[in-house]
Amino acid sequence: MSKTPPRSLFPDPRTAPEDAPLAMGGRLSAPILEQAYRCGIFPWYSPGQPILWWSPDPRFVLRPDEVTIPRSLAKEARKEHWRVTFDEAFGDVIRACAAQQRPGQEGTWITADMIAGYEALHAAGIAHSAECWRDGMLAGGCYGVAIGSMFAGESMFYRRPDASKVAFAKLAERLGERGYAFIDCQQPTEHLARFGAKKWHRSRFLDALAEAVEQPDCWWGRGGLAKGGLICEVKRGIEFL
Repeated sequence: MSKTPPRSLFPDPRTAPEDAPLAMGGRLSAPILEQAYRCGIFPWYSPGQPILWWSPDPRFVLRPDEVTIPRSLAKEARKEHWRVTFDEAFGDVIRACAAQQRPGQEGTWITADMIAGYEALHAAGIAHSAECWRDGMLAGGCYGVAIGSMFAGESMFYRRPDASKVAFAKLAERLGERGYAFIDCQQPTEHLARFGAKKWHRSRFLDALAEAVEQPDCWWGRGGLAKGGLICEVKRGIEFL
């Protein structure tokens, strides 16, 4: 039987369009963002647009126990000039992701409101970053949202070749060690496919998500923090599509 995560703000993601938003508006506050991720929904929009909320089908998912690290990258990651940390420079990482130039993309979807919202999630212990340093300088990194045994990857950047890949490889290793069930990569990309990410039907993803978000917080280890409750906030401003 399919399991739908509890929700009181967003429409049922199982009935969402495959490749279009299911809701718009609202705010990017920490409580709204947390509820969205618990429901398998994430914000994605361009500057000048209202906030758009998505739950695409299929979903791109990577299981930590199925991560494939290319031999050349594994060799590179072992070099002593790299240092990888976690949660040491979340604000720097998300701003660098916003500034990253990407082929075929004008501007960024990581707006000032996005940055403020995810920094609030980070302050609440829900959003996390991996930083890759070289010669004392931030060379690359990535960030995402962790609830229970689910990690939703959001974005990555690099200032030196391979730095974002090294950061992601070390993040995936950490997630595997701490018992995460899967990494939600959201949209298919060739880059993440090379790491082993696969397409899941949305129903399969939502079933797995409903179980994962009920697990104890895995970021600090299998015996880490107790189950975190949903941050409560008055609901407002979400329009169902």
